[in-house]
Amino acid sequence: MLYSKMYLTTLKEIPQDAEVPSHQLMVRSGMIKKISAGVYTWLPLGLRVLDKIRTIIRDELHKKDCNELMLPILLPAKPWKQTGRWEEYGQEMFKLQDRSNREFCLGPTHEEIVTETVKNTVRSYRDLPQFVYQIQTKFRDEPRPRFGVIRCKEFIMKDLYSFHADEECLHKGYAAISEAYHAIFRRCGLTFFPVDADNGTIGGSFSHEYVSESSVGETEFVICDSCGYSATIEVAPSKAPETESSESLLGLEEVSTPNVKTIEEVSSFFHVSPDKILKTVLYKDENNQHYLVVVRGSDEVNETKLKRIVKKDLVLCTQSTLPTGYLGPIQPTSFPIIADTYAIQIKNGICGAMKEDKHLKNVSYDRDWTADTIGDIRSLCNGDPCPRCKKPIAVKHGMEIGHTFVLNDRYTKPLETVFTDPSGATKTVLMGCYGIGVTRLVAAIIEQYHDDKGIVWPASVTPFHVEIMVLNPTDTDHIQCARSIEQELEKQGYEVLIDDRDLSPGIKFKDAELIGIPHQIVLGRGLKEGVVEYQNRQDREKKNIPFDDIASYVNERLKEELHDICNRSNTGLQ
Repeated sequence: MLYSKMYLTTLKEIPQDAEVPSHQLMVRSGMIKKISAGVYTWLPLGLRVLDKIRTIIRDELHKKDCNELMLPILLPAKPWKQTGRWEEYGQEMFKLQDRSNREFCLGPTHEEIVTETVKNTVRSYRDLPQFVYQIQTKFRDEPRPRFGVIRCKEFIMKDLYSFHADEECLHKGYAAISEAYHAIFRRCGLTFFPVDADNGTIGGSFSHEYVSESSVGETEFVICDSCGYSATIEVAPSKAPETESSESLLGLEEVSTPNVKTIEEVSSFFHVSPDKILKTVLYKDENNQHYLVVVRGSDEVNETKLKRIVKKDLVLCTQSTLPTGYLGPIQPTSFPIIADTYAIQIKNGICGAMKEDKHLKNVSYDRDWTADTIGDIRSLCNGDPCPRCKKPIAVKHGMEIGHTFVLNDRYTKPLETVFTDPSGATKTVLMGCYGIGVTRLVAAIIEQYHDDKGIVWPASVTPFHVEIMVLNPTDTDHIQCARSIEQELEKQGYEVLIDDRDLSPGIKFKDAELIGIPHQIVLGRGLKEGVVEYQNRQDREKKNIPFDDIASYVNERLKEELHDICNRSNTGLQ
């Protein structure tokens, strides 16, 4: 393809609202254009990458006998109300009415609708299992769209659903799709981690999140290098303290602490470690019932764990008549107290006195305060013992690129999806679901594959495999030479972009580095002597190669790269 005929415009300047490398580079390289907050047009260059990823996904899922279909985007409210998610899903759901005042939503996910689709066609155990998937646009009213296509209101997802006769079949199918996920992400060139995860609004008995390690990711997860344990921070359990402190109890004291509010300030004032401070945080539920939540000063409240313990949604209370910065579990009025297992181990600790500019010293559990509920409500930290082997764990940041769920009968039971077993008995179909953020995958790849000049595409997902830069496009012989190389490479199945623009070599080189096509061929003065310059985008290798050999040379390099990526997809589960 000729660059001059392609709808492709690059930008020199970084867009003001682009905070992370993937967002900056996708806009600057002409892959996407912002329409409004969280809504983007995918331009031809970006669409080529999306198509490569979709092809990889389809290839691996078809190996597992999955069938592609297309579900509607406009979804009726009735099945959502039957499962209870019409209200449960919250404000992220786009709701609307048609001219007859019938209620609909724009699909944020499709569990209800795919179940409605399948339930009329699956009647017998002989019809199971079934695996169906789509690559479809989803809509979620994100309160804070950010980071380009990483967090959008409109995005493309691959969502797959499996239907089974029993748990054994369900878990076997879940394992097969997990294998496909490993192959998909490895073929995209990604370093990733499958981790135990919270089920969220999808529900079910357990799930795994696939996380691409990234400094800009919004997912925190823990990993143990010793035993391989991994989980998101929301579900990673904290090992309960094994021994109690042998300190002798000291007398309770009230201390004047004017303008000493933060954990750092309290720690400095009393000359104690944050581990000796009781951090007390005020939460409230939907009925405006308040709770005092207590953790160590060195810990953070894990709101997912907290919700699981109280079995209701709690939100941080930002306004109250209580003395902010001086909260404590002693004399807490009528508020229930929820305490972390580590917090109740503190002896002779420090906490707020529930009075302005006052703290209490030498506070100990049982003698001075008690909790209504005790449990694991803290987030793990670097160096904490692994929940499985007790060796130190590491906390990392990453980007969620996929999520798989064992749903059991979460949707099939309320939607009355049943089958007849071999004995003639009627049973409820069991279900799994499996998502991949297709548009987010593009950003994840760029976050892992870029440098200070631009994108550095893996060969498996690059918009073009080769770029030929014609430095003198007015010379018809040079254009013909570029076309002949293009023809040779296209015979091998590779895609070629010919930069035939009548611009300075400097601009062409900068654009080539920005766009990041892995193999670059420069047709310049050396062509008179039958030589072209080859450049490799990844290692910036440059060498002169005879014109007659360049197509076969690049062909061999691409074969090696694609072979290496495919081999990575067959090395077993990570």
